[in-house]
Amino acid sequence: MDMRTLKKIKGSTTTHVATALLFIVMISSAVVEGRQIKSNTEGCCRTDVLIIDSVKIFGDLERPPVQFLHDKHTVALAKKDKDCRTCHLSEKDRLSLKFKRFKDAGRQEVMDIYHSGCMACHKEMYAEKDKTGPVETCGECHQDKVKVQSSRQPMGFDQSLHFRHLKATADKCERCHHEYDEKTKKLFYAGGREGTCRYCHKAEAEKNRISMRLASHLFCIDCHRKTLASGKAKNKIAGPVQCNGCHDFNKQQLIKKVENIPRIKRNQPDVVLIRAAGKGTSGKTSGGQMNPVPMDHKAHEKYNDTCRVCHHESMDSCSECHTLAGTKEGKDVKLERAMHQIGTTRSCIGCHELRHDQKRCAGCHAFMEKNQKQSDLSCFRCHIKSLQPDAEAVQQPEVIASGLLESRKALTGTYADEDIPEKILIGELVYEYEPVQFPHRKIVNSLMRNIKDNKLTSYFHSEKGAICRACHHNSPISKKPPRCVSCHGKPFDETNLLRPGLKAAYHRQCMGCHKEMGIEKPKSTECTDCHKAAGKSRLMTEKEL
Repeated sequence: MDMRTLKKIKGSTTTHVATALLFIVMISSAVVEGRQIKSNTEGCCRTDVLIIDSVKIFGDLERPPVQFLHDKHTVALAKKDKDCRTCHLSEKDRLSLKFKRFKDAGRQEVMDIYHSGCMACHKEMYAEKDKTGPVETCGECHQDKVKVQSSRQPMGFDQSLHFRHLKATADKCERCHHEYDEKTKKLFYAGGREGTCRYCHKAEAEKNRISMRLASHLFCIDCHRKTLASGKAKNKIAGPVQCNGCHDFNKQQLIKKVENIPRIKRNQPDVVLIRAAGKGTSGKTSGGQMNPVPMDHKAHEKYNDTCRVCHHESMDSCSECHTLAGTKEGKDVKLERAMHQIGTTRSCIGCHELRHDQKRCAGCHAFMEKNQKQSDLSCFRCHIKSLQPDAEAVQQPEVIASGLLESRKALTGTYADEDIPEKILIGELVYEYEPVQFPHRKIVNSLMRNIKDNKLTSYFHSEKGAICRACHHNSPISKKPPRCVSCHGKPFDETNLLRPGLKAAYHRQCMGCHKEMGIEKPKSTECTDCHKAAGKSRLMTEKEL
């Protein structure tokens, strides 16, 4: 899967009752990328497509599984003043997600439950001359060819939706969050240790833990249903109870977003000190030689819609699972790789690399070699040399981290205007066109404006001339870097085919930057968009030059 695409969430079904709620998860890649999928309740694509193949656990199916349209049935039942309890049994006012049963049964019993339950309802509606489903042959339900494609989009909480639920429950986190006590075999609320439900409820059921899909449907829909029935729902809105309400792409876009969301109250630190220390394979604590990394934890909370971006398996610190030597719990991913791996959103550098795709950054970074080895100096952008803390501060990592963050040098500007040429005349290739008037200072100032409010950029471009490397990419930082022609010859160097000639270098860098940053000019591929045609008296052959 492409690293720019968020993971889609698998689902599964099993038996058990839990009170679990999605904590903070990103909506699917289709939503993030803005791909609009037709997913209404009519047509070839629907969100409520379920496949009934319950007896598959007993062996190969004798007939094809049944494609069941859930919302279509609930709408039809509602017209008859019937609700979910028509198909789902209820115990202590909690519905079972299984059809007309609480637990799994034998193969024949399950088949009989479906056949008698479904067909009886169909026949009843048929007798009343209502539009209904099959009432005669098996092949009307068990069909080889799928008629309706599923357009279901995974659904979850972002910070906004989580906050809305928090307010609706009067800050009662225990309504959704719980842990399991192995000794008492009961669920309990652990205040201050709340985490996403996905830490326990996985895509598939495990031991006595039901799947995330089953947990969320059991609790979320049940809560919505009860809230609506109680009459306490504000404006009669209590959350969806049908597939279409949560899993339809267009409806997801209509979910109200809360601006200026308050920080989640979980006693989390404002800053943390990341150090290369943790339990090794021997169980002993070991330390590394690198300087520690101070992290602005509070700021990162605002940058992301989910804590799971970093805390993907638990809310513990990274070094608990990802040690220097690697552990089974951390899937043998060592701490160094967990922090530096390129091509994943789960590492620090991997996540930062994604920012390069933004238009304001892509003009430079789109042409830089990916996965290239960084210089040793780049390590010290994050691994800051420790200050000399007093004896008390040694025991307070947050104090050290705060001091290091304050000492970090950020970019505040580039060279003074008088040191930046206002215009540069590019005339090395003049023989058919006039020299190009390159608005050098204007471009430098424009690039600086693009990054002035970006903290990440300011920390990693702290040298005054760092922005100059957008064009002077292989030159040392200085007020007067070498001209392009000092590296790129006319024509290209036959002994170094990876280095383009001067003409190619100019066109690839300039036009490529315009394309990546979405700059309108040049509006066509005509040379005269940038170059003025030279007069006849000026025309010379390339050989004469």
